[in-house]
Amino acid sequence: MVDEADKKFTWVIKDFSSLQSQRIYSDRFLIGGYKWYLIAYPKGSKVDCLSLYLGVADHESLPLGWRRNTKFSLKVVNQFSDKSSILREATEWFSHKAPSFGFTKLLPLAKLHAKDGGFLVDEELKIFAEVNVLQVIGESDDESEGSQEAVQPMKKTKCMTMVRDLVAYVRCIFEKHPDFASKVRSNNQHLKSTYINVLLGLIETLCQLPEKLSDDDLNEASAAVSYLTQVGFKVDWLEEKLEEVKEKKTKVNTARLSCNTWRKSLRYSTRNAWNLKILWRSRMQM
Repeated sequence: MVDEADKKFTWVIKDFSSLQSQRIYSDRFLIGGYKWYLIAYPKGSKVDCLSLYLGVADHESLPLGWRRNTKFSLKVVNQFSDKSSILREATEWFSHKAPSFGFTKLLPLAKLHAKDGGFLVDEELKIFAEVNVLQVIGESDDESEGSQEAVQPMKKTKCMTMVRDLVAYVRCIFEKHPDFASKVRSNNQHLKSTYINVLLGLIETLCQLPEKLSDDDLNEASAAVSYLTQVGFKVDWLEEKLEEVKEKKTKVNTARLSCNTWRKSLRYSTRNAWNLKILWRSRMQM
């Protein structure tokens, strides 16, 4: 059930304890002019907790370089006391590489299935999802549904906002780096759009925290830099940023390794101290 005005979707899962599937999906729903769905792992996604995620519907058919900045919340309703409900919130950039986000350890299974716990009532689990689309890049509004009269004003306003944000962003790039596209000779509008989508995707990747980037992310970023250079863009400023991000990630990984080594050393020292204490006590008793 969707409440478009409040940007909320309600998912009632019946016969929850009898579910055998590893993961289940809600019906697709429309909020903010875009289609979404929920994914639940009744027995947990490799953990002993209910796992719940928000996903972009039909993401495989969306254009190259699409991105959707979204603030969302997922709530497992306690049907006895709303104060005991479990609510989690996040703001994420959904994209082709990351079409879903959510919470792996949302609610321990033991607490979920507890008798008179309030989460399972008559074998029904109730979930609320609230979705607020903040910004959209590289995506059309063709997926919007409903009557033409009702949807058209929303589409027009959202499309104008999306284009305005994108134009302002690209203009800012040209102002800071006026010669970065001086050697691009293509007059093909579709190719130019592809170039801009790759550029924006690269910038978005490099703006993330280094610890959130995988080696695959950095490899794809390097490939994007090479591609943009090959078609004529001057992106030395992005190459420098990429090297900076790689260096920071290396430092983060080194720090984590050092921390793990220190923890292991501490556990070893603590165990040795405990063994010496036991040995000392045994000798004192002799």
